[in-house]
Amino acid sequence: MADTPPIVLTFAASDPTGGAGIQADLLTLAAMGCHPLSVITAITVQDSLGVEDFFPLEAEWVADQARAVLEDMPVSAFKIGMLGSVDIIAAIAEIVGDYPNIPLIMDPVLSSGRGDELSSEDMIDALGEMLIPQTTLITPNSMEARRLAADEDNDEDPGLDECAARLISLGCEYVLITGTHENTPQVINTLYGEVGKLSSNTWQRLPGSYHGSGCTLASAIAALIAQGMSVVDAVKDAQDYTWHALQAGFRPGMGQYIPDRLFWARETNADRD
Repeated sequence: MADTPPIVLTFAASDPTGGAGIQADLLTLAAMGCHPLSVITAITVQDSLGVEDFFPLEAEWVADQARAVLEDMPVSAFKIGMLGSVDIIAAIAEIVGDYPNIPLIMDPVLSSGRGDELSSEDMIDALGEMLIPQTTLITPNSMEARRLAADEDNDEDPGLDECAARLISLGCEYVLITGTHENTPQVINTLYGEVGKLSSNTWQRLPGSYHGSGCTLASAIAALIAQGMSVVDAVKDAQDYTWHALQAGFRPGMGQYIPDRLFWARETNADRD
């Protein structure tokens, strides 16, 4: 029998387009050499243009899904995406709290690419109180970082360095802030730790708008960490994978492009031809 590949458990909502959510996580984790386990947190109604509606599952159903697989299979990393409700956040926080030695990578999905609201202020508060303190690495874009690090006593938007410092003060070990939403010629992604800025990586800004880039990046990092790579190295290599998946992206509908997480397989087939 072949050796079991590293196993990663992802908590996320179902996206029927396959562009983001649990479907994007499964594709990415498998493409990166891991066996993915999936816990669905919510069902969405969406197309490539945006999210029309979503229905969070009952927290008990989410917890039961996770407990069933965790009691059966050894997991090397957790990945968290869209959660759907405060009760679900509390349930997942309790579950991952029972596995403190398993790295947890969180993609804080607060809104869709079109701007559809997916997280309430109560949910953001719950993330800060219950899940971020247990997180190994959180991967917000710059807009999400500002929302997560907002100070009720100060109306001014904090700088991204300050956002990272505030998130780390909540208890997470690392923060990767992506710069796709910043007005810069190139995309700059910056990794922070307890000592401050650890690295910055600059990537060519690709034309178009992409659905599921954050899911792809966070899942790729989780896959590499599950295979024993350090956080710093995993962040670097996962960015390279994600950029190439975006570069090879396709537009199957009327809205955003979708990353091609299997670009490497198509390149191999082309070489054979």
